[in-house]
Order: sequence, then C-alpha cells, then structure tokens
Amino acid sequence: MNVFIYSLSLLTICFTLIPLIKHEYWIFRVFDYPRLQKLVLTAICFALLLGYFDRSVIFDWIALAVIMINGIYLSSQIMPFTPLAKKQVLYAKGNIQEQSVSLMVSNVYQDNKNTAGCLGEITRANPDVVLLLETNKRWDLETRGLSQEYPYHVRVPLENTYGMLLYSKLPLSATKIGYLVEKDIPSIHCVLTLRSGLEVQLYAVHPTPPVPNENPRSTERDKELLLIADLAKRSSRPVIVIGDLNDVAWSYTTELFLKMSGLLDPRRGRGFYNTFHAHYPFLRFPLDHAFFSTDFKLRELKRLSNFNSDHFPIFIKIQYEAKASEQQEALIPDAEDIQEATEKKQEPTEI
Repeated sequence: MNVFIYSLSLLTICFTLIPLIKHEYWIFRVFDYPRLQKLVLTAICFALLLGYFDRSVIFDWIALAVIMINGIYLSSQIMPFTPLAKKQVLYAKGNIQEQSVSLMVSNVYQDNKNTAGCLGEITRANPDVVLLLETNKRWDLETRGLSQEYPYHVRVPLENTYGMLLYSKLPLSATKIGYLVEKDIPSIHCVLTLRSGLEVQLYAVHPTPPVPNENPRSTERDKELLLIADLAKRSSRPVIVIGDLNDVAWSYTTELFLKMSGLLDPRRGRGFYNTFHAHYPFLRFPLDHAFFSTDFKLRELKRLSNFNSDHFPIFIKIQYEAKASEQQEALIPDAEDIQEATEKKQEPTEI
C-alpha cells in the first residue's frame, strides 16, 4: 500500500511541477488546466499518507512534508479565483442602463444539433450581444432568426470548428475579420456603440488549444492572445475581449495577456465559473472569458444552462463608469513579462 501512496504522491507532484516548465509543447501546457483537480488529488494523497503514517519511517515524513507544500502551493494559485480574494472588478452600485452592455458567449459545439435549445437560452438571457463559436454553415442558417432582435451582426461560418457568429442589438461599426496567426482561425474586431453613444472596441477570439488533435503547441494560441493584448492596450476606446480562449483563467499565458493588455478579469475574487466540459463535472475548467478595461464595473456574471454543447454559455453585464479606472487596478507587467511577450509574438507560425 505504501508503494501505491508514494507513487500517487510523486505523480501528483509531477503534475504540479510540469506547468512550471514554460515550454510550448502541449504536454507541458495541458497541465495548466486541472489546478483544482490537482488540489483534490493532493488532499487525497495527504489523507492516505496520514492514514498509513509510520513515525519510524523517515520517507513517510518527507512524503508528508512535500505533499503538504504541494497543497499550499496549489491553494495559493487557486486563491485569487475564490471569494476569499480581493475582487479585481468592483460591482457597479448604480444602474445606468445607457452605459451598460450585456454579453453572452457560447461555444455551441459544431456537431450539436440542438439549435432550438441555443436560441431558447439566448431568449431567456436576453443579452445585448451574442457570440456563438464553433458555428458552421448549418448553425449560421438555423440561427438567422436572431437578426430580428439583433439587427447588427458579423457572420463567419466555417466547417473547421472555428466559425464565429456575432449578433448585437447595439450598433456595430468598423468591422474587421482578422486572421492574426493562422489563415483559417478568425477573430472579429469591431466598434460597439452603447445606448449613451459611447464607442467601445470589441474583440471576439477563439484561438486553437494546445492538444494533440488540434495543435501540438501553444505557440499559435499564445501569439494570437498577445497580439490582441497589444491592440487592446493601444486602443483609445474602452475595450472588451470575449471568446473561448482555450486557456484557463489562472494560466501564466492568460495572466501575461492581462498584464500586457491592461484588462481585468471579473472571475478574480468571485469564482471559477467553469464552462468546459459540460458533461464531466470533475473535468471542468474556465475556458470561455470576458475581459474588459478598467473603466467598466460588473453588474452581473453567471453561467447559463447547457443545450447539449460541451460548453456552458457565460453571461456578463458590465457598466461603463468614467471614474472606475481610479478605483480598479490592472496587473502590471515587469521587464521579464515584456521580454516573454515579445519573444512569444516573434515565434514563427503558419502565417
């Protein structure tokens, strides 16, 4: 039994250490995802070590100490995404409807046939802006009825699971479909005009994940996110970035994105709001995101009901406040962060 416990503990520690190797190959990056799962596994190892603990065996003392340190480290990594931590985005105290916008992001799963369920969830949530991901020509045709309530739209249906449909009740202008890194992976760039007349720069993204059947490296994903970060940082308008980033909220890449863009993550200080995988409760991660500049405050954040997709939709409502930037702070990059971001953007990719 001790051999099994030692082996499980060693494996758990390896799972924790692997992401610290900042290599772009998928085997290193995929272990960024299950941070909570690693903490649960660490707790199981700790309980087993205590249960079979022998004071006379020095290796038991070492194993118990190491697994305890592992648990403390993982807890510190998870803490910023729990209600125990400081909120990065404050709640809006008033209700200024003309300066507010609600957004729904949903990866529909291209092979999912339940378009009626998707449309029903949109009707119930009633967002101002809807972003549907993994949408092919069939999804495009079967959701065209949205144009009655959402007269402004950008449609990029594709059969490669990276199609995008953006619908809005609010005016969209300066629309551009970008292929920043890969020739078949689009992003939508446009200006969203709030009811007050305020113009907001909106980016919708869905980069490829670092997994063997998609892309063996995180290079393309990381590069696209950092290029979007540069655009957000240079924008003279308030900024919103939405989409399935195929990265968890706590990864070093997402944190680097936040530092380089100056945007905020409403999950920090609130919870995980896991969106994937909808069918496996123990294997859930926060992959679908909404980040925004410091001049927005939060009014509502919630996960919506699944309609046979492998993702849950996410709903967020935010409010522009001129003085919000004085009350909220973005993460600040240091020299090492800037150097790392520069190197990632210079990595050779498909385009």
